[in-house]
Amino acid sequence: MLNEDSPLVLMAGPGVSTNILYHALEQEFTVVRVIMEKSVSRRQLVKNRVKRLGYMKVGGQILFQLLMVPFLTGTGQNRIDQIQRQYYMDASPIPADTITYVDSVNSKAAIELLLELNPKVVVINGTRIISSNVLSCVPVHFINMHAGITPLYRGVHGGYWALYEKDVGNCGVTVHLVDQGIDTGGILYQERIKPSRKDTFVTYPYLQIAAGIPLIIVAVRDALAGKIQIKTTPVGTSRLYYHPTLCQYICARIGWGIK
Repeated sequence: MLNEDSPLVLMAGPGVSTNILYHALEQEFTVVRVIMEKSVSRRQLVKNRVKRLGYMKVGGQILFQLLMVPFLTGTGQNRIDQIQRQYYMDASPIPADTITYVDSVNSKAAIELLLELNPKVVVINGTRIISSNVLSCVPVHFINMHAGITPLYRGVHGGYWALYEKDVGNCGVTVHLVDQGIDTGGILYQERIKPSRKDTFVTYPYLQIAAGIPLIIVAVRDALAGKIQIKTTPVGTSRLYYHPTLCQYICARIGWGIK
């Protein structure tokens, strides 16, 4: 473990993936603080999404989240537990005294905290888009683990969408530098995953976390050693993906067996 002279800060949103990532990083480094932003209200999320996608599509996404995700989570819990055991994932809560809550990672409070902590590296997980003011407030690398192969599958559920697009070779995870875009920063490491027939929409992310954690640990070490190297961008069309609609999911599951 590195000492306090090489502090690492985790800026994140609440969730299981944040817990798993924290414990994995803490085994290798000194995570001096978790700056946890409060979740955006569901009403505000829906309002923002309607502006981009329209009422019909957002309505279908909401139906998928209300009707299908709970079913998949319930039926897939044994598989989730299996993956967590296999890859020694610790999803227990982050120690409360390590967390500082902020309304947003882009808030003045978050910037002041970063200046006070003076980290050597900042790891990002599950936050909103980070502003240039935050990215420039401390002269360090901001590193994110994205559940998809960028820049081909940006946004959310990159593993699922790669399978949906019949692009199995690009079902995976990316560790990249953070910029002001959505999953557009320089690629540090990528790894493909091979879901089994037992896996579904709700288990793909756990396989991606399992593949991504070793990569982000290496990326943090590279950053601390001043050896960051940007990898070649995969060939293909860059697209931004959102949640599937209920109709999209059912059609893909019945028609192509994409679970």
